[in-house]
Amino acid sequence: MTSPELRVERAGPEDAALILALQKIAYQSEARLYDDWNLPPLTQTLESLQAEFGHSIILKALDRGQLAGSVRARESHGTCHIGRLVVSPTAQGRGIGTRLMQEIEASFPSARRFELFTGSRSERNLRLYRRLGYAPCREQPAANGVTLVYLEKSR
Repeated sequence: MTSPELRVERAGPEDAALILALQKIAYQSEARLYDDWNLPPLTQTLESLQAEFGHSIILKALDRGQLAGSVRARESHGTCHIGRLVVSPTAQGRGIGTRLMQEIEASFPSARRFELFTGSRSERNLRLYRRLGYAPCREQPAANGVTLVYLEKSR
């Protein structure tokens, strides 16, 4: 259950440093799961994230005024590509990820479908996405023996 003090709003370049810091904290559990500390979310630079504001919508979740999560997406040819859903480890299990996903989908009213990916061992992520109506559509091998599972949802 999300807190009544939770606000989701569009982030701006001035939020990039805080979002990046939260991203690096949130993805540590994935790094441990895959024994890979070179995951792109952990190695992303501030400049790279700031550049994303030019072609993506980035949302932030604020709980009592503190950054609790973020998600980003961009649309191409009718498909909204969603990436880097992050929720503070201390705020997980309170509906923040679900709310961010609902809000990012609503930010792309002309998208005919939504697509995202996660690692095949990321069961918690897979459960969330399935609960939100996403279904696996393909798998792709990645570095270090990791398999990426792509999931899609039609509008």
